[in-house]
Amino acid sequence: MIARFKDLCLDAADPLTLGAFWARVLDGDVADAGDDDTRVDPRSARSNAESIWVNQVPEPRTGKTRVHLDLRMADAEPAALLAAGAQLVRKPSGETTWWVLDDPEGNPFCAFPASAGTRPGPFALVVDSADPAAQATWWAGVLGGTVEFGSTYASVIGATGFPWDYWEFDAVPEPKTVKNRLHWDVDLTDPEPMALITAGATLLREPLDEAHWWWVLADPEGNEFCAFAPRPTG
Repeated sequence: MIARFKDLCLDAADPLTLGAFWARVLDGDVADAGDDDTRVDPRSARSNAESIWVNQVPEPRTGKTRVHLDLRMADAEPAALLAAGAQLVRKPSGETTWWVLDDPEGNPFCAFPASAGTRPGPFALVVDSADPAAQATWWAGVLGGTVEFGSTYASVIGATGFPWDYWEFDAVPEPKTVKNRLHWDVDLTDPEPMALITAGATLLREPLDEAHWWWVLADPEGNEFCAFAPRPTG
């Protein structure tokens, strides 16, 4: 293990509106994160949740979204999600048991009906992939955990700091062509990300200044993520 999962970040044209939507959906609270950004913080009762930073960006959303959340609903159908501002994209059909919806800025997510023994909220982070087995194995090497292999997917289970049940990489035919609107951050165990780069990550940007002290990297399939060095204490 050379890093720890930290949190999720979502690009937005309007962080206040988008943050408010996800706070309603996730039963969280919206906090001012500065620089016109917001943050959705879980309430104490939701121990399986994690903060989501909603960051303002100038570029519009383009291309297919390759990273999304799977949610378990409190009800059998997504009426509450639609009332909160989600848009219906696709209903369950055939063997699929979930709804596909968009948030107010067009970011898709999947909503699964309530089932016995589960709690509402996110249970999986899903990433499109050309080689799911290689991607899951790489991230398990970085963050720890084990890999479960399926016919068209591979999942990391028990990655350090990962708050949900599954980190799933799904096989898709199309390559990544645009920046992901949803990305994750990691906390490094070392002061610099050389171990990540040696393992196969690509450095995209060095820290800019005291206010932007993190590195921006990409995993072997080009998924952007931010890496934070341990901050001095005392």
